[in-house]
Amino acid sequence: MTAGFESTQINTDNRGNNIVGDAANEPSIVMDPNNADLMAIGWRQFDTINSNFREAGLAYSRDGGRSWTNAGVLDPGEFRTDPVLRADSAGNFFYSSLSTPQLRSVEVFRSTDGGVSWSDPAPAFGGDKQWIAVDRSGLMGDGHVYQTWNVQFTCCPNTDFTRSIDSGFSYQGPFAMPSPRLKWGTMAVDPDSGSLYIVGSDLGQTSHVLVRSDNAQNGGVPPTFPFITNVNLGGTTRSHMGFSSPNPDGLLGQVWIDADYSNGPSRGNLYVLASVDPPGGDPLDIHFIRSTDGGRSWSPPVRVNDDEGNAWQWLGTLSVAASGRIDALWDDTRNGGGDPKMSQLFYTWSTDAGVTWARNVEITETFNSHLGFPRQNKMGDYNDMISTQAGILLAYCATFNGEQDIYFSRIEIDCNNNGVHDGDDIARGASRDDNHNGIPDECEACTGNERIARAACKFRRGAGKLKVKLVGGAGFDSFLVRLSSGQSGEGQLDGKGKGRIRITGLPPGAGTASVEWGCGAQAQEEYSCE
Repeated sequence: MTAGFESTQINTDNRGNNIVGDAANEPSIVMDPNNADLMAIGWRQFDTINSNFREAGLAYSRDGGRSWTNAGVLDPGEFRTDPVLRADSAGNFFYSSLSTPQLRSVEVFRSTDGGVSWSDPAPAFGGDKQWIAVDRSGLMGDGHVYQTWNVQFTCCPNTDFTRSIDSGFSYQGPFAMPSPRLKWGTMAVDPDSGSLYIVGSDLGQTSHVLVRSDNAQNGGVPPTFPFITNVNLGGTTRSHMGFSSPNPDGLLGQVWIDADYSNGPSRGNLYVLASVDPPGGDPLDIHFIRSTDGGRSWSPPVRVNDDEGNAWQWLGTLSVAASGRIDALWDDTRNGGGDPKMSQLFYTWSTDAGVTWARNVEITETFNSHLGFPRQNKMGDYNDMISTQAGILLAYCATFNGEQDIYFSRIEIDCNNNGVHDGDDIARGASRDDNHNGIPDECEACTGNERIARAACKFRRGAGKLKVKLVGGAGFDSFLVRLSSGQSGEGQLDGKGKGRIRITGLPPGAGTASVEWGCGAQAQEEYSCE
């Protein structure tokens, strides 16, 4: 079952059609903080899967993601990879891109019109697996662009940090952070002190490291990093695990940090989330930790995924809404029948600073992460998202077309259509949740329009596969499907009251699907497996 959220493919031709034979992965998304209609997505663009050559793909939207224009590539003919896009408080966009020679130098493009046009790239030192952050604190460092990378693969030996204090026109340094050095991480700026936090895996992938700079915001002095500590995420960051994993030659996830900019009691909290390999037989879980004192101490790790098996939860992603709601998203193999290639995206959220988490919500259908490798056996190293008042704006890679493509999805958890995330409605007391299921009580009454729109079965290779489509229900209501052959399945509707489920292993012949919605509505539909 998926919750039925719609996705739009971004890497298309000028008629919106899929481009057969190419590959696109590793997306990053940016939105103008002053105009939510203006967005851009960058990705690694491979024009053919028969080559490892890739360029800096780009698309932009001027209507909040309802439609997208594929702008082609920045700097055509130039080998580029590892795109990271972010915006400053004024709405300028920045596109960080790793390039030649030897993939150890970074250049940053700048756009002042929502991603339609871009400046020539500014050299920014750098190295492999760079990440950028832009200070939007409104404090001394507002507008500064910070960048970090893996010290093992850099243009400039023993360095792993640079900054721009002139809105991305030039970059200072490069500078060296203290040991233990880190890699595959992200950055966040404290909303009240302006301090910069950097988190990542240690170079040996045995622990995780947090670094803080209090003076990176002061353009008049070289940045220093007086505070460094190990943080316990309850597992290790993994990569390059071969074809028995979802992403054979890539990362299984990077380490994410974000700061709470809300005006409530959680303001200033730091949140860290990652896909980690925990002790025992479970290959990867999503773990989360929290600091309320500027990174000096951290909560015990919390497992965010709610499955009971030993599935792979990989490419974990974190963002925080202005309300303080924490959003988490990842690729997940729990419904793949034990096959590490078969993944789908899951989403959850927390409205109490990560102490508890909502049910995991399926965002996409299942796809094969091993399809469409472009002479590089991975599906990129990350997805990306932005938290909004009602949900998230998501850029992700999937293989629904039998190849790697980039998709945009607006995930809104808003059953009462008031423009506010249901979790926030409940947390602030605007909606009741007497049964504590995370769904506003006003959304759980039957609509009277619940029905089975379709029940279709195909019998192939000795077993039937039934697809059931439901419409007319209350947003996010639960449902249970029972078949006359004995199989059953359950799921949850999307915010528009629609739902889908697949049930496999059916015998040949006719049968009956009986559906009961959580509100009490019932319906039946005949089907035939042929």
